[in-house]
Amino acid sequence: MKIYDITVPISNALPVYPGDPAIHIERIQSLEKGDIARVSHLSFSTHIGTHIDPPYHFIKDGVPLDQAPLDIFIGPARVVDVGAAASIDAALLATFDLEGASRVIFKTRNSRLWRETSEFQKDFVYLETDAAEALVARGVKLVGIDYLSIEKFGFDKPTTHWTLLGNNVFIVEGLDLNEIAPGDYELICLPLKIKDGDGGPARVVLRELN
Repeated sequence: MKIYDITVPISNALPVYPGDPAIHIERIQSLEKGDIARVSHLSFSTHIGTHIDPPYHFIKDGVPLDQAPLDIFIGPARVVDVGAAASIDAALLATFDLEGASRVIFKTRNSRLWRETSEFQKDFVYLETDAAEALVARGVKLVGIDYLSIEKFGFDKPTTHWTLLGNNVFIVEGLDLNEIAPGDYELICLPLKIKDGDGGPARVVLRELN
């Protein structure tokens, strides 16, 4: 049974969403310098790399990360490949078989950006609000995408986030799906347990089903 790690490594070279704090990782103790162990200092936002957006991120009384039910993050997931689409709207969504899918992960051309550049790219593929509404109507409880936001860059209002998070649909952003074929998998996604967390980095894997 093969396990795929779809997490992007956290490093100083990882792109961050404009306006978020920069990633800073510093080795403060080192064996090479005569210290007894290696110890590093980490500084970054709760929304770097592969991370979770809980409802609390955009919804005033939404569920924070540390109170999220773990069964949302573990279970069957369907990976959908949208090809070269510039965005995912309800019409495109309707062309895929999502019957019975409670967790939907979108593979887009975004995935190749992780290997092509360390600079943030503004023209990433995103989820339109009408597609978010359609996913809510289907009873989906988790949605994933392969770049740092599921929302269009430069939005007037974050209506995709409002639609999903306002209906307790959790979001996984920053996935690396380069090696993943469309189909059904088991998702295992464990975010850091940050008290009153508005988000948090996660290690995310997909496991082939028997």
